[in-house]
Amino acid sequence: MEKKSIFTGRYAGYSFQSFKKDLLSGIVVGVIAIPLGMAFAIASGVNPEYGIYTTIIAGILISIFGGSKFQIGGPTGAFIPVLFAIVIAYGYESLLLAGFMAGIILLLMGIFKLGSLIKYIPRPVTIGFTSGIAVIIFVGQVSNFLGLTGVEKHESFLPNVKEIILHIQTVNLYSVLTAVICLATVILTPKIIPKVPGPLIGLLVSTVVASVFFPSEVATIGSTFGKISNKLPEFHFPEITFERLQLLIGPAFVIAMLGGIESLLSAVVADGMTGSKHNSNRELIGQGIANMVTPLFGGIPATGAIARTATNIKNGAVSPFSGIIHGVVVLLVLILFAPYASTIPLASMAPVLMIVAWNMSERHVFVSLLKTKTADSLVLLATFLLTVFVSLTVAVEVGLLFAVVLFTKQMSELLITAKVLPDPDHKDEKVGTHMVTDIHDCPQISIYNVEGPLFFGSAQAFEQSIMNTIHYKPNVLMLRMGKVPFMDTTGESYLSSIIKDFSKQGTVLISGMKPHPISVMKKTGLYDYTGEEHFFEHTGEAIDFSLEKLDKNKCLGCQHFAFKECTALSAGIEFHKAKIDKHEEVLKQL
Repeated sequence: MEKKSIFTGRYAGYSFQSFKKDLLSGIVVGVIAIPLGMAFAIASGVNPEYGIYTTIIAGILISIFGGSKFQIGGPTGAFIPVLFAIVIAYGYESLLLAGFMAGIILLLMGIFKLGSLIKYIPRPVTIGFTSGIAVIIFVGQVSNFLGLTGVEKHESFLPNVKEIILHIQTVNLYSVLTAVICLATVILTPKIIPKVPGPLIGLLVSTVVASVFFPSEVATIGSTFGKISNKLPEFHFPEITFERLQLLIGPAFVIAMLGGIESLLSAVVADGMTGSKHNSNRELIGQGIANMVTPLFGGIPATGAIARTATNIKNGAVSPFSGIIHGVVVLLVLILFAPYASTIPLASMAPVLMIVAWNMSERHVFVSLLKTKTADSLVLLATFLLTVFVSLTVAVEVGLLFAVVLFTKQMSELLITAKVLPDPDHKDEKVGTHMVTDIHDCPQISIYNVEGPLFFGSAQAFEQSIMNTIHYKPNVLMLRMGKVPFMDTTGESYLSSIIKDFSKQGTVLISGMKPHPISVMKKTGLYDYTGEEHFFEHTGEAIDFSLEKLDKNKCLGCQHFAFKECTALSAGIEFHKAKIDKHEEVLKQL
């Protein structure tokens, strides 16, 4: 059944008309993917053909095995800082192994159905590191845009900025002119000819201008990386040693997390555009398979590409065939036209990547989150700054930790513990905090409203608020817990401390408790310790039970009158008679 759903379920009702739509969208996306694949590879510190290999292999495998009908996979800008850092620190061969390991991690995440966990990563964290990556990509292309020479590439952001400043006097005006022509063409093409991919036209126009008018004045892909071969990639398994595995497990995990996040975000975007529903765990399996196979042919890590996926949908794609066709188109271009790509100036590639960085920066959301001036703003800013000035790994780790701590603090503040008493002016005698005053409070019965999640972040404050206000040792402690939706074992531990401590002198009653907290108490044995007879569905029933536990002698002369029965009890009238009078009064009203 599963096999059928993977390979045939997404092609139900497929027709020749559907294939024509997939063919068109596949060709368009394939043409767009070629310059991007080369640009991402160059920015990642590897030869441009490796980006093309990735586009072909990963693009086809992600479409076949992934969980989205419309996902287009391949190299993306989000990976650039991570991959470049790995290449600088460990070398290209280690990048292949790290990518392979990341594929295994993604595959295992999909098999063990962890796809849904990625959606719990806070949005400020994803916006923070995405914006940070955009800044790194943009600044990283300044040297190519200006045609600077003698610039040494570094793993960190600030040394790279320093290199640009130190070599700013080596500006090549021919490179600047080439870059400006490409940039203008990329920006104007969609406005003039919306159906034609701007990056491709920009590269073609600027390359022709540079080749005709100043052929030897600007650095090209060929002069920098050598001629691009039109041969198919050869199979090569990266060397594996225990030391290398230890060294690369951290980078591999970052690649896997980043790939998983971006691919599922892309799938969600596709769902929103088409009304479809992707399978997150299957998507991770597809991403895992692609990232395990691609390095064996020299390719770099890949994931779902949001912009190319959106373009795929806008051009009429109806099935994963469009993604497969896109990979085949790139393969044909590699075989037929690869040598010509060697003449593309690096200055032409820079604007393409700068526009990618600009589009992925989420600048409007970034500014909007900052303006809220909330804890989310702090998480956003911390993640962004750490991504730019430290590393993406540290940024995500600290951002998540920061988000968890702030969320825990906010949730702990939601727990409210307040002393209450019945309001006789309310038709249902609802309890309220306004009824408790210095002269209107029962010395023998203490009733508390407990509202909010009772968990590790709020449990201690809950215990202290109860214990600090019952120092006068009442006979009955009643906890109204109908608005406690959740209780963890830490919360149970503190509740247990209250119950066991108070039970030495009096009785603890609990009313309105939800199923989840009750199940926790049953598992720990606290439910049986408290006694089933001490749990009530309604507060009124618990109050009636409490009145039975009163020391009638202490009620004589009491002037607090916290309950309706108190008038009779204070006067020494038999308690049961007071209850009968209460019932008679109710019957008269009826």
